[in-house]
Amino acid sequence: EVALSTGVQATFMPKPFTDQPGSGMHTHLSLFEGERNAFHDAGDPMKLSKVAKSFIAGLLMHAREYTAVTNQWVNSYKRLFPQALPDRITESPAYVCWGHLNRSALVRVPAYGKPNSARVEVRSLDSATNPYLAFAVMLGAGLKGIEEGYELPPGAEDDVWSLTAAERKAMGYEALPENLAEAIDVMAGSELVAEVLGEHVFDFFLRNKRAEWEQYRREVTPYERQRYLSL
Repeated sequence: EVALSTGVQATFMPKPFTDQPGSGMHTHLSLFEGERNAFHDAGDPMKLSKVAKSFIAGLLMHAREYTAVTNQWVNSYKRLFPQALPDRITESPAYVCWGHLNRSALVRVPAYGKPNSARVEVRSLDSATNPYLAFAVMLGAGLKGIEEGYELPPGAEDDVWSLTAAERKAMGYEALPENLAEAIDVMAGSELVAEVLGEHVFDFFLRNKRAEWEQYRREVTPYERQRYLSL
């Protein structure tokens, strides 16, 4: 409304410009038992409880499965896997890992003072997501980690984007789906996402996204005409 009133356009497009960073929807999550923050443990070096660590492990374990929900447009993957620019480090979290204060990690643990401020930050979401569905699948993944007692892998302290592909592979940092088609295929095989969304929403979402991908795949783009037409 503010944009319209001033004659400009506000967009929820995750990556409007090739040479500029995209629009993320970094999301902070915490879990309470009554008045107590279940993520806080004063005795842990990072002040993270076992519940918090299992929650993060759940987010990581199922990250590829819910990416079609958190990054639901074809354009979303231009933000996650941007053009490499020598003078600019991207903070788009395209690899499945976590870190303390690490802005290149998929899940970041921010510094906090008060115990009730303990939280984790998921950085893969973008501005095009449906927040109702996104919050549901993230909470479902985290709670599954707690229920099943998932073990948290070692944290990433390096800038993940500065590592080579071989280094990331050696460290076990798996890439998120690289395009919407791959994300749809991974989600289609996810028991967790199907359970969280329910059969009706799960099936409708997959049909809708497959139709979107097919439409995109058939479209001849200005890039193709510019690159190939005169060859």
